[in-house]
Amino acid sequence: MAILNDLPVWQKLNVSAFLASSVSIGISATHGQAFVTRNGTHYLPFIKHPVVVLGAESKDQLQRALKRARDRGLAIGIYTGALFHTRSEEGNLEEIRQSDDESLDLVGLIVYGENKKVDKAMEGLKFHV
Repeated sequence: MAILNDLPVWQKLNVSAFLASSVSIGISATHGQAFVTRNGTHYLPFIKHPVVVLGAESKDQLQRALKRARDRGLAIGIYTGALFHTRSEEGNLEEIRQSDDESLDLVGLIVYGENKKVDKAMEGLKFHV
């Protein structure tokens, strides 16, 4: 996952939560098993794999990673700046529908797939601090 570094903290947290959920919803192989206590209480599972959060210094870096991920056939989730202003799934879908891939106002993205391909797509991005 890569998130634009200059977002306010609340937006970074929001973006990372939505992007992580896109992988867990979209790729069944990432689903873990529910947690069950001795009492038999069930709690929601985690994603099976760690989520690495990288920081992008610019939207150009995010666009580059997006293009490289598409070129490598990776599964991709996106978050654009416009989504901070929508209040529903319908609004989110409409905002994305109005953009083409090259003009997406990316503030974050997540990619999933073979480790080597993911590493190549995200090359140049550093761990988020």
